[in-house]
Amino acid sequence: MSADSIAAPRSNSAQSPKYKRNKASHSSFEMIAWLFMRLSGVVLIVLIFGHLFVNLMVGEGIHAIDFGFVAGKWSDPFWQIWDLAMLWLAMLHGSNGVRTIINDYADRDGTRMTLKAVLYVASAVIIVLGTLVIFTFDPCPAGAVIDLPSFCTVP
Repeated sequence: MSADSIAAPRSNSAQSPKYKRNKASHSSFEMIAWLFMRLSGVVLIVLIFGHLFVNLMVGEGIHAIDFGFVAGKWSDPFWQIWDLAMLWLAMLHGSNGVRTIINDYADRDGTRMTLKAVLYVASAVIIVLGTLVIFTFDPCPAGAVIDLPSFCTVP
């Protein structure tokens, strides 16, 4: 047996699967997406547990959650921004995760492109609608019942 056959094993293309992804692009998008997942996950933990604590533990707990409770929270800009950040981060975090799954499991380029287009459109629609709901929510609509919550001013 020669030293060459021991030092350098032969490569058989049938044994080693080839990596199919395009390595021509040298963008840092995947690194930024990976970092975003880690950072947004940490921020989401704080936002979600803060949300749960205020909604379930403070005051009367779950029995106090109704239209008036949500309206009272959203009458304060702090809670509007809190819920907006939670909505945006959760949607972007989840969409990025689904995008990664699509990239990993969709073999054909056309399928991958279609699935990601549907994902991006659905995410954008949910983010836009959620943002509109948070900022256009009127806790004291005209013609409402007489027993309005304390944050509503009677004209």
